Amino acid sequence: MSTLELRNVSYSYEKGKTVLSDISAELENGKMYAILGPSGSGKTTLLSLLGGLDMPTSGSILFDGANITSKGLEHHRRHNISLIFQSYNLIDYMTPVENVRLTAKLEAVPILERLGLTKDETLRNVLKLSGGQQQRVAIARALASDAPIILADEPTGNLDPDTAEEITAVLKESAHTFGKCVVVVTHSGELAKQADNVLEIKRGKLKVKERG
Repeated sequence: MSTLELRNVSYSYEKGKTVLSDISAELENGKMYAILGPSGSGKTTLLSLLGGLDMPTSGSILFDGANITSKGLEHHRRHNISLIFQSYNLIDYMTPVENVRLTAKLEAVPILERLGLTKDETLRNVLKLSGGQQQRVAIARALASDAPIILADEPTGNLDPDTAEEITAVLKESAHTFGKCVVVVTHSGELAKQADNVLEIKRGKLKVKERG
């Protein structure tokens, strides 16, 4: 059974513009999905719907077979979802360890070290870290949570190519090794090549391209 399911989902703005039109897809644990599409196509809107940050105009979003509204969107966000933002969304007066502990069920330092930070760096103020290091902290926070789903909005958009490649590898490992369902909005063709499935949005419709 799928972990997340979009069932005939449509979304329109108040002024009547339809962004997503009757789309359906099933997302599973242990796989990484890339959401592609031109600017303004609804990629971030789709991520927001999956994360319970917004409601579809029609249709349903299911987690483990149940509508995410059944226990409430706040419950879905708190227990099922870890979000990674392009802007990192870290608490800037805290260290990496303190940021991870905000949502962590696991010990922060081993996860941060596995993502390439030294012990000294885990205890620095996050503003003293590079952009790539801050993004690693944001990903560590998601990995330390026991939420089964990671939703990432352009996680490599502000990073140099080498760091972006490393972050992509970590996200892929989160799916394949740790069994998470990883969904990434991206403009990066290189990241999309690493995904198990690509969800492409064009003119409000969704096309699922499976690998292999």
